[in-house]
Amino acid sequence: MSRPKTVIIRYTMVNRINHWITAICFVLLTLSGLAMFHPLLFWLSELFGGGQWMRAVHPWIGCLLLLSYIGLIIQFWRENLVRRDDIEWMKEVRYVVVNDEEHVPPVGRNNAGQKFVFWSMTFLIPVLFFTGLVIWEVYFGEATSIPVQRVAVLIHSLAAIAAILVWVVHVYAAIWVRDSVRAMTQGYVTPGWAWRHHRKWLWELASGQHGKTSIRKRP
Repeated sequence: MSRPKTVIIRYTMVNRINHWITAICFVLLTLSGLAMFHPLLFWLSELFGGGQWMRAVHPWIGCLLLLSYIGLIIQFWRENLVRRDDIEWMKEVRYVVVNDEEHVPPVGRNNAGQKFVFWSMTFLIPVLFFTGLVIWEVYFGEATSIPVQRVAVLIHSLAAIAAILVWVVHVYAAIWVRDSVRAMTQGYVTPGWAWRHHRKWLWELASGQHGKTSIRKRP
């Protein structure tokens, strides 16, 4: 499919690379974490070359995930601040579920659902990181007692389950809203997409409130 003549740049190359590094790290951590969570899922360790390699690489991927997500926080925290419009959007979220957004109040660059995902992960990833340090036997095994490690394992597991659920919602929403995935793979959306899903953001771009416009025409 050819690229439309008029497009709106939603995510820069840096945005997209940062996002996909985070996404890949999260998927790898989910697979290796599930393998360690229950014996029935231990077969997933073969994806990492066996149990020993999986246990060795899991915490290092966790470190990379934290660094990568910090990059996302730096780039996107302002756009995810909760505003009064988000409360009004949540009151009408049932229309979003049935794909009838004409009855939903116009929203800016991110809606309340996207902000929920962002701030949920902003809370959960540091929890996973610091509890993971406590149970990282190679480097920190002797620094904490067994009871502390047991509590850390419990918190780590609960936070991981919560993060996976948030991730599932995020992926489902990206697939459900047509052409959303394209924004994170190719960086652009059409004016029609912006008008339907993020009308207030489109108004702000058109009025120049975001500085240099992101609306471009192909030569």
